[in-house]
Amino acid sequence: MPPSCCGCLSQYTHHHLVAFLLTFFSYVLLHASRKTFSNVKVSISTQWTPSIQNDSAPTFSPSETWEDNHLFADEKQATLFLGALDSIFLFSYAVGLYLSGVIGDRVNLRYVLCVGLCGSAAVEFAFGTLTEWLHIYNIYLYCFLWILNGLLQSAVWPCVVAVMGNWFGKTGRGFVFGLWSACASVGNILGAFLASSVLKYGYEYAFLVTSVVQFAGGIVVFFGLLTSPKEVGLSLESETGLGPVETDTDSHKPLMSDEEDEVEVEVYARRYEAAAEQLDEPPVQPPQAISFLQAFCLPGVLPYSLAYACLKLVNYSFFFWLPFYLSSNYRWKETEADRLSVWYDVGGIIGGTVQGLISDFMGKRAPVLALSLALAMGALVGYSRSPNDQVINAVLLATTGFFIGGPSNMISSAISADLGRQEALRGSKEALATVTGIVDGTGSIGAAAGQVNTKIWIILAPKQTWLASCTKVGNSLRSVRQLATCHAKSILQKQK
Repeated sequence: MPPSCCGCLSQYTHHHLVAFLLTFFSYVLLHASRKTFSNVKVSISTQWTPSIQNDSAPTFSPSETWEDNHLFADEKQATLFLGALDSIFLFSYAVGLYLSGVIGDRVNLRYVLCVGLCGSAAVEFAFGTLTEWLHIYNIYLYCFLWILNGLLQSAVWPCVVAVMGNWFGKTGRGFVFGLWSACASVGNILGAFLASSVLKYGYEYAFLVTSVVQFAGGIVVFFGLLTSPKEVGLSLESETGLGPVETDTDSHKPLMSDEEDEVEVEVYARRYEAAAEQLDEPPVQPPQAISFLQAFCLPGVLPYSLAYACLKLVNYSFFFWLPFYLSSNYRWKETEADRLSVWYDVGGIIGGTVQGLISDFMGKRAPVLALSLALAMGALVGYSRSPNDQVINAVLLATTGFFIGGPSNMISSAISADLGRQEALRGSKEALATVTGIVDGTGSIGAAAGQVNTKIWIILAPKQTWLASCTKVGNSLRSVRQLATCHAKSILQKQK
């Protein structure tokens, strides 16, 4: 039985808390700005289409010069392009994850993280705010900016997971990472509320607020984040957690003693002998980063990467299209749909924390994932039959988020950290960012492929195709469950 959570938490210092909070809120801000795009799709579609052809736009006035800025003939074409932007973002994000993971194991994580946060904030400001202020409407410019945004955002997740893996050992990792991985869901909630709060002034102000806050967060991270306990004189034991670099063996002695002088002589003699031994020993070489192919061939990386590809397809279908689906299918206001969609993230926060804690006590993660994903198929079918009632819809959304968002958070954080710190590395500690990039990059490829179909399903017939998407999602989740079950059996056979 693993140690209790209280025992694990007592080993941590205020440096651990600072690292936890800085990495947590850095990804909160990133996901808040990413969520803004999905929350303002209706407003963007309205702006990009002529008022005569757009049902959601106000009454057309002859004095309005909509001919100068409309990109598409009708709202369906605008929505198709928005879906194409989602796919473009995810494909570039996936490619960037494979690259940024390798870079993160070779360059200071703080530098890579700051470039990703500040660079992405600048691109989002140009995409959503600057183009609207300057009345620049160009399809190719939007595609270029969104590709660049995907590449820059991909630098953040492998870095924050690597920093967390440096600070927190395997003991209690499921609970700590389960709680920490709620950063994406918290960011979604924050982005939804920020966007709905300023949306009445125009969608460009939603991009303005989130991009400015994200840029400021990148500056704070650059000056405040410590990427490893070694920077403050602490060492991290792989299994038990925190261990000090130097211990004083006479700490149990009384403060006042008749043998005080003798004790001092013995202490200084021991320290002198230890220093002399260190001078005789050859200098310790820093761990070398492994190659991309070596990381890909590590045990467990490929099965979990494929499983995460199926799972992220489902998760990001909700992420990108849930507010749009609620607004178009139930005819709810865009602000109401934005705020209702946060219940999916609330379920994901609770699911990731609870399932991570259970996996710590069990000492295994795959069985917890398999059970959760099996129940997720039923939750998806139940949500597809939700009536036009916001309370019932919120409850079903939270339940679905618990069984889908929870496993997603575990694979992308705790399990990635386990894979990047496994015994097969044989002393190399510089593989965590690369492994995280592989897992999340493969998941993003699955999510990008899913967006190509999801946007067509929602546009053609929102209600019927949502049921069809749930059937396809159920098949994907069944594959995930089979992969997780096979992996669990292989682990049990090795333990026997």
